[in-house]
Amino acid sequence: MNAEAAVTQAATPQAATFSNLQAEPQSAASARDINLDVVLDIPVTLSLEVGRSRISIRNLLQLNQGSVVELDRATTDPFDVYVNGTLVAHAEVVVVNEKFGIRLTDVISPAERIRKLK
Repeated sequence: MNAEAAVTQAATPQAATFSNLQAEPQSAASARDINLDVVLDIPVTLSLEVGRSRISIRNLLQLNQGSVVELDRATTDPFDVYVNGTLVAHAEVVVVNEKFGIRLTDVISPAERIRKLK
């Protein structure tokens, strides 16, 4: 066999064969067996929003030490708790060992969080 015949024979495409893929039924037991350990140590950002205010750039540039900006939230309203920018709960501020902390008063359900994304 010459070199040209060997190259032609090696370059001849052949059909690939695959076995049929079938979805495995996911039972309640297998859903519970999902290992979440791989995501438990991923850091996320938890933030607390006290309130918001819309002001013009002119007014923003006039702010200095001692300036007061009125927010859109009443003093009796709970604060919003966000994880990576997604609202997950409402809370009140508490003091723990001379540091600020939060006490969750209402946790947003996963279904409600998904509904707000749309």
